[in-house]
Amino acid sequence: MIQQIDHIGIAVRSLDEGIAYYENVMGLSCEGREEVTSQKVRTAFFHVGEVHIELLEPTDPESPIAKFLEKNGEGIHHIAFRTDDIEGQLNKAAEAGCRLIHEKPFPGAANKLVAFLHPKSTHGVLTEFCACNKDS
Repeated sequence: MIQQIDHIGIAVRSLDEGIAYYENVMGLSCEGREEVTSQKVRTAFFHVGEVHIELLEPTDPESPIAKFLEKNGEGIHHIAFRTDDIEGQLNKAAEAGCRLIHEKPFPGAANKLVAFLHPKSTHGVLTEFCACNKDS
């Protein structure tokens, strides 16, 4: 079951510049940085109420974030929904006709399991499911 919006992913060309904006203009504190080598990104998280902002900077010109930036420029990349049953959510989405980018969850940032739905089947919004990684 979906529990809440977990985070909003924002693609940036420079993590340092993005962090400076959220700290200096928005008055938020960066909770930390992390490199997710499997996705070829560096991330930084900011806590805003019950939701996080996740900044995503590509580490490779062939990464999905680099391709997004090339096509769309900086901005909202995805919305992530926290679930207590990520595999169940994937199955439900597939049964409803959604195109899955990932059929199985994999380790993502912030020690979570993640999987994505294709925006062509989600009204143009790249959608992520995430859940606490119980194996860690």
